[in-house]
Amino acid sequence: MSNFAFHSNSTFMKVAAGEGGKPYAIAGIAWDGCVTNRPGARFGPSAIRQASHMLCDGTHPHFDCSPEAMLTDVGDLALPNTSLDGMRAAMMPLLPSLLAGHHMAWLGGDHSITLPLLRAYKAHLGRPLAVIHFDAHCDTWEDHFGEPSGHGTWVYEAIQEGLVIREGFVQFGIRSAGLREAREYVRDQGGQIFDARSLRGLESPAQLAPVLAAVRERMAALGHPPVYLSLDIDCLDPAFAPGTGTPEPGGMSTNQVFSLLEELADLNFVGMDCVEVAPPYDHAELTSYAAAQFVWTYLCGRIAARA
Repeated sequence: MSNFAFHSNSTFMKVAAGEGGKPYAIAGIAWDGCVTNRPGARFGPSAIRQASHMLCDGTHPHFDCSPEAMLTDVGDLALPNTSLDGMRAAMMPLLPSLLAGHHMAWLGGDHSITLPLLRAYKAHLGRPLAVIHFDAHCDTWEDHFGEPSGHGTWVYEAIQEGLVIREGFVQFGIRSAGLREAREYVRDQGGQIFDARSLRGLESPAQLAPVLAAVRERMAALGHPPVYLSLDIDCLDPAFAPGTGTPEPGGMSTNQVFSLLEELADLNFVGMDCVEVAPPYDHAELTSYAAAQFVWTYLCGRIAARA
């Protein structure tokens, strides 16, 4: 049995499936066994891929490049879908070869997939990572409604396990209900939080200049460490992304996220995930299109940074 489930007629941007020698790769992790509200994120990878087909040749209007010739899609990882421990145990042996062969963009799935990914990246790189985290939720709870791990605990677990650089953890868009200890956990650990309220009205690169400068200064002070991007689609206001399991009003706009992704493309990114797209609740595929274009923008930014 193959470790991956290939979808030859529905790869990201219709690129070749499982083609070796390409520096960038897409992989799906179709797991939503840890959602706390509405399930459906297991269908996210296929919906994001389908939405990406609208990108034509994929030439980005800001970066003026396309990932098409440098990208392959390895399909969805073949994983059990009834046990979090079983899913993570099955995932871990599949990751080293992918990390050794490609710069990866992972399509979720719920946010519980990020913790095993960070474990694999730390093992691969031999050091903890900085993280740029877009989300409505802080994901710093110490338990998952009585369970030890889930999609709302991965930040706390990653910090406690030493997978990430505490001072290099930066959050954007946080706004959900939560006790102060959870909401401010990243800041209390030395990291940085730009909550949704502080970002209101700031969309263009010029308007976001102080935010961008603060992030760049922080990464420079840390010696430009490897950076992982984790983008929960519910960072967006439900007006822009209704198709997610735990929508939170008062969120970011697509313009804000695009500005931040484009302007921070010069950071030392080593991989990314886009999670919590739940197509059953989407309207006119708005959420899937946003997710596909965020992933595409990230890839084009990496290619432009290498040029």
